[in-house]
Parts: sequence; C-alpha cells; structure tokens
Amino acid sequence: MTDTSQRPNSALQFARANKSIPGGVNSPARAFGAVGGTPPFIARGEGPFLFDIDGNKYIDYIGSWGPHILGHRHPAIIKAIQAALETGTSFGAPTVAESDLAELVISLVPSIEKVRMVNSGTEATMSAIRLARGFTGRDTVIKFAGCYHGHVDSLLVQAGSGALTLGTPSSPGVPAGCTSDTLVLPYNNVPAVTEAFEKNGDKLAAIILEPVCGNMGCVIPSDAFLQALRQLCTAHGCVLIFDEVMTGFRVGMNCAQERLGITPDLTTLGKILGGGMPVGAYGGRADIMDAVSPVGAVYQAGTLSGNPVAMASGLATLQQLKADNPYPQLEERANQLADGLLDAAAQAAIPVQINRVGSMLTMFFNEQPVTDFMTATASDTEKFSKWFHGMLDRGIYLPCSQYEALFVSATHTTELIDETIQAAREVLATI
Repeated sequence: MTDTSQRPNSALQFARANKSIPGGVNSPARAFGAVGGTPPFIARGEGPFLFDIDGNKYIDYIGSWGPHILGHRHPAIIKAIQAALETGTSFGAPTVAESDLAELVISLVPSIEKVRMVNSGTEATMSAIRLARGFTGRDTVIKFAGCYHGHVDSLLVQAGSGALTLGTPSSPGVPAGCTSDTLVLPYNNVPAVTEAFEKNGDKLAAIILEPVCGNMGCVIPSDAFLQALRQLCTAHGCVLIFDEVMTGFRVGMNCAQERLGITPDLTTLGKILGGGMPVGAYGGRADIMDAVSPVGAVYQAGTLSGNPVAMASGLATLQQLKADNPYPQLEERANQLADGLLDAAAQAAIPVQINRVGSMLTMFFNEQPVTDFMTATASDTEKFSKWFHGMLDRGIYLPCSQYEALFVSATHTTELIDETIQAAREVLATI
C-alpha cells in the first residue's frame, strides 16, 4: 500500500470530498478503487510533471488521461485560451473558430468530410450511434467486450475503463431494453463477427470499436480483424464507427485509421482534440453526416458545443502538432520506455506483456499475450497494485488500473524515461 504519510493534505482533502461527492471523485477512474489507497490531489501541472498539494512532484504518464500530448501548460495553448477568454466563454451562436477547427480536423482525418462538435467523448459516441441508426433505419449495434465508449446506456455492456476496473461491466440504472439491440463480441475474433453478420446482417446499423484499445489496457487489433470489419460493413450497408476519442491524434497526426490503413464511415474524437478542455466530435461521410439536424431528421444538440474557449484550445493543439510533428520522437521515447520496462521485469523474473502503439502502452502482469478482454482480465491485478503504489511513492504517476494505457508526451525526455525505468527496477525487485 502507498505511503500516505507523503500526502497528508491529500488524505484530508479526500476525506472532505467523500462527504459531498460520491466516492470523493467526479470520475470513477480517479478513485484508486482498483489499487486501494488515497489519490493525490493535484495542485498544478508543468510539462511532463504534476505537483500535488503536499508538494510532491511526479513524472506524469497520464496527461489528463490522454489530452496533454504536448505536456501540461504548453505556452501556445495557454495563450490561445487566454485570448479566447478575453472575448467571452460561450455565446450559443456560431463563431469563426468552429469552422477553423472543423476544417483542420477534416484536413487531418482521412475519413471525415463533415464534423459536428460536442462536449465529451461520451456525447460523441452516443450521437454517432444515434446517427448510424437513423441513417440506416436499423437498430442493432455490435460492440466488443472490453471496449469502452463512454457511459452511453446502449454501450455500457462488458465495458472497459472504470466499468471494468470497478467490476461492474454493466451498470444498474441501464434498462434491459437499452442493451437488447447491442451485440457484444470478442475483440480480434473474425469468426465471431462473420457469424454475427450471417445471422443479423440486415438488422445491423453499426459496428463501433476502439481501433486500438486503451480501455482494457492497450490491446492491438490484427489486420485481418480490421479488414474483415470493413469488408462486412461495406457488403451489408452497416456503418463502421471508429472510436478515436483516445487514439485520435495520439498514435499519429492522421489518427489510428491512417496508421492502420482502414477507412471507417464515422469517427468519434475527443481528448487531444480539446487540448485539455472538454471537447468531443463525431464526423465522417458527408451523406451520413447530412442526416443530422438541422439538415436531416436525426436530432442532436448542445448548448455549449463549439464554445470559443474549447475551440481555441483544440485549434492551438492541432496546429502545434502539425507544425512540430512530435510523432517520431514520441515513438522513440515510448519504445525506450517499453524496452526498459521489459528488461526490468525480466531481471526481476516477473512475467509481463507490453502492448504499445505509438505513445500509448500498457504493461500487463500476464504470462500470455494480451489480445482481447479475456486475456486482459487474466492479468495479476494484485501485482499491478504493488507496482502502481511502488512507482507512485517514487514519484512516477501511472494509471491507477491494470486496464488503462499510459501516455508519453512530447515533454518526456530520455533522462526522465531512464529515471522511470530505474524506479521500475527498484519496485519490480520488491514484488
């Protein structure tokens, strides 16, 4: 268990928060439910570092769960947010910044011809599912066990992320009718998908998946799996939705779909798209997107969607990524970390699997390759908990669940990664 004496003020604030906020947190993934102990309360971030209210400094491998690919408080992003705030926070009316960001997204994401801004990844996936159903006139949706697409009723079935960590792959409060049109299949399983289309092809509105999973830990798709999804969807008039809320602009400037060579019909985005501000988006083929109100009959709206502060933050982030092209460096640094962790685990004679795509990766305490939900959940979560707390006590801030991916940012130096690997050697030697 973590040494809470290092964080007495955080312990006090967590006790305070529990009196007014369920579980003391506003998102379950922050609660340390999977590892036990008390989460540090963060005072500020700077580059690759976080600082808690007790004055402890951490090398941060969460980056607000993905958005801070350029590190915390990047000057260009802060400047853009400050400039936007000078004009106001929200108008409920169109602004030029919305078109600026929309055009940039369309230029960067191969499959997107039109895009609609929303306020979160959950809103984006919820809207994309509604749109696919409205466009096709069908109801049934396929999702994959361990993929998390936000807390959308129809998709909260065998979900990953916090739902998996907390041991509640489905949630009370979700009526059976909401999930009766959701088929849950194993990830990376071509025969299961083929059979589902043979039985239900004329009823299927959409397939939704993380093209690279991050919410059961980093799980990598096979090329055969992705090719089969694309071919089956095309043959049956089913909408293929890539949930790139996590992978969008993370695994490459043109998202996972370009890296993997697969073109979806719809894409959902978030996290990096907002540069740390609350933003989501869904976009895709123009004929599908034109089914959305006010052009089409599929209704979706949001009072704060496309607000100027979020648009400014997202625009500055994507412009900076385009100008700097940090992706080769991110690949190199993430590979350095993955190799170092593998070596440290081997020296400690602890079997692990490391799955990595670009600057996102997971170290599974597992003897077998992790390719789907079943193999991911075979990991040793007790060992993970010891690993997590040992690293936290040495100033390394990792995801607090075996079933999450960590993220390397453009501000992580080779020296910081070496420091992380040395801490890993020390911790793994004690497990």
